[in-house]
Order: sequence, then structure tokens, then C-alpha cells
Amino acid sequence: MRTNVVLDDRLMKEAIRYSGIKIKKALINKAIQDFVENYKRKDLRKLKGKIHFREDYNYKTLRKGL
Repeated sequence: MRTNVVLDDRLMKEAIRYSGIKIKKALINKAIQDFVENYKRKDLRKLKGKIHFREDYNYKTLRKGL
């Protein structure tokens, strides 16, 4: 999607410095990707207490691949 926006130069320079990404388009895409991932994690937190595991569920055994 092609869009024209006016960006804060100071903020853009700071973002470039922290991220190491030199191309503005790549930096903006990364910022949008991080934004979406952050909100997906917040949605997962809403499930707390709503998921019920079987009595014999043992995550330690599953991590070992046994």
C-alpha cells in the first residue's frame, strides 16, 4: 500500500540508531510488525485462567521429547 506521511525527523533518527535499520521503508515495516506482534501477545494474556489442562499433562516431559 502506497502512503505519504510526514514523520518526526528526530524520532526517525533515533529509531535508526536503535534498530540499525538504515532504510526508512524497512524501519516503518519493522515498527508495524512489532506493533502487531505486541498486540497479539496482549490478546493471549486475555486467555489466562480460561485454558484447562488434563490432569496428566506434564510440560517437562514434553520438553524432553519423551
